[in-house]
Amino acid sequence: MSTGVIIALIVVGVVVVVAAGVFAARTKPRGGRSLKSRFGPEYERVVARHDGDTKAAEHELTERVRRHGSLRTHDLEPAARERYRARWAAAQERFVESPAEAVAEADALIADLAKERGFPDGTRYEDQFEALSVHHGHHVHGFRRVHEAAHTGIGAGTEELREAMVEARALFDDLTGTGGHVARRDRTDDAVTDGAHTRHNRTNSPLKGRLAKGS
Repeated sequence: MSTGVIIALIVVGVVVVVAAGVFAARTKPRGGRSLKSRFGPEYERVVARHDGDTKAAEHELTERVRRHGSLRTHDLEPAARERYRARWAAAQERFVESPAEAVAEADALIADLAKERGFPDGTRYEDQFEALSVHHGHHVHGFRRVHEAAHTGIGAGTEELREAMVEARALFDDLTGTGGHVARRDRTDDAVTDGAHTRHNRTNSPLKGRLAKGS
């Protein structure tokens, strides 16, 4: 083997090692501050679940990043985006007569949407949720709320279901790329709020007030 070939192989090896190091640095969290920034409210929820044990919580979140940080998603086709928007609007309209069914549809819709974007299959909820939390930590709690309401529903009143739907909308907007469509979102969210008040008028059960509009 000639000296030139040996040098070329060494150079290639160095490049590969450097590239691997850069990739690892980008995907590996850099301590608590980095994790807090990445996961947002999810960071505090995990800390609370570990009874305030920050070290245990950060270990769990670091493992999530290790498993899902390199995940690459893909954009929705325009037709798919419109299909999901229509499904969400239909679910919110259904909330007027059947809040529980509407929340169950929102849960299934987000799972389907996440899968189409490239996240793990929704049949593995915990895996899908963890991957979403790595990339959408600031909005993922709404998905947890609708999922828990859809699969347990224990003690969930109309107001709790309404709040779950509204909070889940933030993740829906993230995944569909419709965060800028404020007017459309407010109109469809009004269906949930109006539905809650309609049910209030029918049952005379107390509610906590109208939905605060998102920005």
